[in-house]
Amino acid sequence: MTLPADQNHSLPQLLLLPGFMLDQTLWDDMRDGLVQLGQLNFGDLGQDDSINAMATRVLQQAPPRFVLIGFSMGGYVAQAIMQQAPERVLALALLNTSARQQDAREIAGNRVQLELARQVPFKGLTSRALASSLHPDRAHDRVLLDRLQAMALRNGKEVFIRQLSALRSDGFSELQNIRCPALIVASSNDQLSSVAEAQQMAAQIPAASMVLIEDCGHMTPLEKPQQLLQILSDWLAAVNAVNAPAAPVRQA
Repeated sequence: MTLPADQNHSLPQLLLLPGFMLDQTLWDDMRDGLVQLGQLNFGDLGQDDSINAMATRVLQQAPPRFVLIGFSMGGYVAQAIMQQAPERVLALALLNTSARQQDAREIAGNRVQLELARQVPFKGLTSRALASSLHPDRAHDRVLLDRLQAMALRNGKEVFIRQLSALRSDGFSELQNIRCPALIVASSNDQLSSVAEAQQMAAQIPAASMVLIEDCGHMTPLEKPQQLLQILSDWLAAVNAVNAPAAPVRQA
């Protein structure tokens, strides 16, 4: 967890969770705007090989109460946090994620990758994996691809093995227990988390709203950072307005 010392301590704590083989630099293009919304904390998802263990570690290092923002795999961890300590979460944003269980084909594919990863030096993610995370029109954007690969290489082989080992269970039935304000963000051209899954999540969470970002792939913080920042800003403003204490009644 990192928390810049010069931030305004009257702002809420924001706890941001990255996706698979990503790190806190995922948020770099939004950081200047995010610090206007809250005090930034970044969860570490690289030390554990299960979603629940990741959630437990994040909670051990997190502020007492926080706004929780989970991207992709971080969204699964955010849902586990909601099961472990819902009273600590002021509001929840789930970005380009799902509550869907991995199917047999995905699990088998992961096992093949794990066996290979244990036998050879780690050279980062494949070109195909990197390209599939972006809008098709940006699948050859060298700047974005290099940024994604740099994050993967910083995480390294052991994090790759741990995160790939973390199975994702079906969490749709648990979503109805989320009582805090919630935001679901999906992208029209996301090849990894579908719009239909996002809509299903929004339908299950009682106090959820959903926003669809057009012409964007999976990596919204990199592909559409300012639009995503505006969505989060508008949502938090609405949450704060609802939670603001009522003004005292003035006597005539």
